[in-house]
Amino acid sequence: QVQLVESGGGLVQAGGSLRLSCAASGRIFNNYVMGWFRQAPGKEREFVAAISWSGSSPYYSDSVKGRFTISRDNAKNTVSLQMSSLKPEDTAVYYCAASGRRLVSRTEVALSSNYDRWGQGTQVTVSS
Repeated sequence: QVQLVESGGGLVQAGGSLRLSCAASGRIFNNYVMGWFRQAPGKEREFVAAISWSGSSPYYSDSVKGRFTISRDNAKNTVSLQMSSLKPEDTAVYYCAASGRRLVSRTEVALSSNYDRWGQGTQVTVSS
């Protein structure tokens, strides 16, 4: 029933910023963890950031910490990823995901297989 749609991807120069949005339709339970993952060509899918749907406490991968900010607006059923100081290595398809499982550790939060619903992805390309 839960559907996720990402938007906001595009082409940006290194050092620039982009804001990705994930719109959720259907029922999102309060205990759902919302996450962002990315996958570059030839690389494995990588955890980027996550946030509880019922709170504002964020969790980031070391590679994006200090540059990316995840947030949510429960009234609008959206989750956003503000990306700043972008680097060419940030180039990837970015996916929004939701987990209906009880994730009790950061290791579990960062594991893509623990997420039940996925968006279609949005391309982010950072030029040097």
